[in-house]
Amino acid sequence: MFIAPMLLELIDEPFSDPAFVYEPKLDGHRVILSANAKETRLFTRGQIDCTRQYPELLNVPVDGDIVLDGEVCCIDPDTGESDYELVMERLQLKNKHRIGSYAIHRPVHFVVWDVLFYKGRDLRDLPLMKRRSILESRLIPNEYFHLVPQTEDTGKDLFHAVVEKSMEGIVAKRKDSLYVSRSSHDWLKIINRRYKEVDIIGYCKDELGWLIQTEENGNKRPAGIIKQGIGPAQEIAFHAISNKSVSIENDRFVYLKSGIKARVMFRGLTRHGMLRAPVWMNFV
Repeated sequence: MFIAPMLLELIDEPFSDPAFVYEPKLDGHRVILSANAKETRLFTRGQIDCTRQYPELLNVPVDGDIVLDGEVCCIDPDTGESDYELVMERLQLKNKHRIGSYAIHRPVHFVVWDVLFYKGRDLRDLPLMKRRSILESRLIPNEYFHLVPQTEDTGKDLFHAVVEKSMEGIVAKRKDSLYVSRSSHDWLKIINRRYKEVDIIGYCKDELGWLIQTEENGNKRPAGIIKQGIGPAQEIAFHAISNKSVSIENDRFVYLKSGIKARVMFRGLTRHGMLRAPVWMNFV
């Protein structure tokens, strides 16, 4: 059974309110898990069946049929931290033997934050804290299944803690919220926004995208491609400058003689040191 997930609304600043509970925002991908006596099925938020990608999640530690909402995460064995790239790499695997090897050597875990159905009963019209109580009493955590930690009244403190750990952000959920399959102001996300000054050193030929590099301790290195935050006015201004500074080009990219400085917002670093999901903010 697939149920469209409840979505989060984005707000700018953390807050502390006794009407809410707070959770760390996890760095994986959203999954709706449905299990009964015959089978377990997993679906992405876009209703793509991803069951075969995660054989280690097929034995759900619950007595009875159930539908769960949560996040599939993967821990980098070298850092001990959740790694978005690893879980997306896993999601895209097709070969059964490779999937089985990953399940053994780089297993994922499912972090659960809500229960939607249990033993034939629709729980979505119950308040969040009642659903959480049912979840805590029925799900037995193990190496593959965990409950997301929750805290009350300390949204600002939790946000500061996740910023110190370079995590993605936090989620605030109203305690009496019902589960609705749409965006709701009862569930909020506050993102740990990080900013950096970069050099735009080129652009894509066949799509909108600006090549960037960063500088650390005098060393320059590629840092990714900006595709978000660029409006028509910014594109016109960029090309007015860049067209006078073309150096070389190939089938995909045009490179510039000198970089154009810009400020970007990003969501952490990839394993290769690239800025993850950079968003153009302004020219410097």
